[in-house]
Amino acid sequence: MEYVQLGQSGLRVSRLCLGTMNMGSKEWKPWIFNEKESEPIIRHALDHGVNFIDLADFYSIGAGEEVVCNVLNRIGQRDRLIVTTKVGYAMNDDVNGYGHSRKHIMDSIDASLKRMNMDYVDIYMLHYFDTSTPVEETMEALNDIVRSGKARYIGVSTMYTWQLAKILQVCERNGWVKPINMQLQLNCAYREEEREMIPFCMDQGIGVSVFSPLARGILTNDLQSTRNKTDFFTAEMYNDKVSFEIAQSVARVAEHRGCTPAQIAQAWVLSKPQVSSMLVGADTKAQFDSALAALETKLTDEELYELDRNYTPCDLINDYTAGQRIPRDPRPVKGIFG
Repeated sequence: MEYVQLGQSGLRVSRLCLGTMNMGSKEWKPWIFNEKESEPIIRHALDHGVNFIDLADFYSIGAGEEVVCNVLNRIGQRDRLIVTTKVGYAMNDDVNGYGHSRKHIMDSIDASLKRMNMDYVDIYMLHYFDTSTPVEETMEALNDIVRSGKARYIGVSTMYTWQLAKILQVCERNGWVKPINMQLQLNCAYREEEREMIPFCMDQGIGVSVFSPLARGILTNDLQSTRNKTDFFTAEMYNDKVSFEIAQSVARVAEHRGCTPAQIAQAWVLSKPQVSSMLVGADTKAQFDSALAALETKLTDEELYELDRNYTPCDLINDYTAGQRIPRDPRPVKGIFG
């Protein structure tokens, strides 16, 4: 396993991070693994040097934190693990049960630590940018959590670059702790974060961890999985001609290499020097092994050209564009031009 410093912090994390959205309770989603099913995957990741574990209170509405940390507390060494969890999405139907108000953040860190049976989380992350709460309120609450010892660092995820700039500005102005990690979506079929967010993170010394390296499974060329048939976000984000053409290019490179498309898609992400760590949400040990192999897969210029040649710009994928994204296919003419 390779290890890197996360941004300009002194924290060292594995280049593969175990994603855990698929672990928790089947009552939440049909493709979720329970504790017994999750343990072999978690153990396999730890055995291969992974020290970076990604959680969120929203995963299985809390059951994800409980299931994963039951296993970690049983088979892992807490002081050797970098455990992160996120806050923001609705945990119940209460009017204050979501967002980044001081109340919800303070309630949520205590609830997460109780479910995790841990004294602290290494990185406490905003799951998105809450436009309805003053950023000063949010960041002061996170600063207080770090000062209290309940979190060692803070991080952020999935927002516009100007929103991250606003966060850094208010932290600088008030002498509060700044985020050390930005978690964002990046893969062969979605590269918009390379335009502004990733360069900005490099300039500001913020580490970048990447989720969805397989474009929610599209780049594996397997559209019949339980998740792809039940997770409407997959179609919403990647149901366009360009995405499928890119998936076909991934398959061609994989066939030429004699490996799986997943390995090629993951190798593409890991080839980016700006990427500190790549999340791996594996359903099997073999799927995790694909990511391990991708660490050693060096793509040639010809292979990179084939993977890149179909890409065209698209609108950003985040909480604010959900249900409103514009497909990368020509729209029909209207009005006088019809």
